Amino acid sequence: MKPSIKRVILIVLDSVGIGYLPDAPDYGDEGSNTLGHIAENYPNFHIPNLIQLGLGNIDPSNALPMTNAPIALYGKAAEMSSGKDTTTGHWEIAGSVLDQPFPVFHDGFPESFMHDFEAAIGTKTIGNYSASGTVIINELGDQHVQTGFPIVYTSADSVFQIAMHEDVIPIERQYEICSIARQMLTGPLEVGRVIARPFVGSNGQYTRTSRRRDFATLPPDNVLTAIMDAGMEVYAIGKIHDIFAGKSISQYVKTANNTEGIQNTIQAIKENGQGLIFTNLVDFDMLYGHRRDVEGYARCLEDFDSYIPELLESLQADDLLIITADHGNDPTWTGNDHTREYIPILIYNHHLEPRAFETQKSFTCIAATIAHVLGIDFETISDSCLHSKDVG
Repeated sequence: MKPSIKRVILIVLDSVGIGYLPDAPDYGDEGSNTLGHIAENYPNFHIPNLIQLGLGNIDPSNALPMTNAPIALYGKAAEMSSGKDTTTGHWEIAGSVLDQPFPVFHDGFPESFMHDFEAAIGTKTIGNYSASGTVIINELGDQHVQTGFPIVYTSADSVFQIAMHEDVIPIERQYEICSIARQMLTGPLEVGRVIARPFVGSNGQYTRTSRRRDFATLPPDNVLTAIMDAGMEVYAIGKIHDIFAGKSISQYVKTANNTEGIQNTIQAIKENGQGLIFTNLVDFDMLYGHRRDVEGYARCLEDFDSYIPELLESLQADDLLIITADHGNDPTWTGNDHTREYIPILIYNHHLEPRAFETQKSFTCIAATIAHVLGIDFETISDSCLHSKDVG
């Protein structure tokens, strides 16, 4: 029986790549493989439910085990956009390919801009260099507490990050400062995201809180726009609302971690609705990929895997589940940057016939699949991963 689909549940496992792309040498990432290297380097890596879906069948050269009886459609997609950051990956998933990458500032932002920014917010800043967020708050946290000067830093991503202590600068003022930065970072300085990074603690022992907020540049129209134009709902979970700057999102909920993201997704599935539930699970990337923590990354994947039976059981007959990623972040790789990789794609419905599909030329195949199964008008450069014979 061919299923008739009324709702898509799209879950992005942030940074869970599945092998380097042909152009990875241009990014210094030839040989990277997030999933493959975790499987090779973490003994007894156990993700049986993802394996049952077909994750290990996507690339038989990986160390992941294969199954003779996958229950989902499975394959992988290349990134056509230039770049390997969160915003670029999510926008391409939603149907938009970027011809030019967002700018990065490995050596910090121009002094002229920082002077103007400080004048606009009425205070000096400290930092303005590329760093790990957990490291820089412990390096400069005491100075920040003493002076009240916000900590500005960046990374290999296209980001302008501002770390501020919640007891020094009230959270709403932190968001206001980031909003000012977002308005000022235009033209050649238009980074993909400005990120508020609140933290707490004292005397060189500081930790980030869950009140992070991303201020993304406004995306072009995409499949989310088409869904809402068709009178359906787009429910964003996690940092999806921030990545898309709130555009074409009808409801959203922020989450502090993967567990909240998964639980909110399952709860949303149990409610009636038509359209898209769009979830980002950020812990893989934020807590383990950038910190090059193989064991933490593996355990995080195992934890997600443990929720899959409940996730599948919660699906209604007219739901389609897509599990994918937005880029790689190989925890065995050098540095602390994302890695330029293929993304895995798993597609499941209770009545959908499992099979492999060919490697897709762009992440936009996900947007095309969503539009296809929901029966909405949306054109992008890719075709749907599903055939007309797959769904009613």
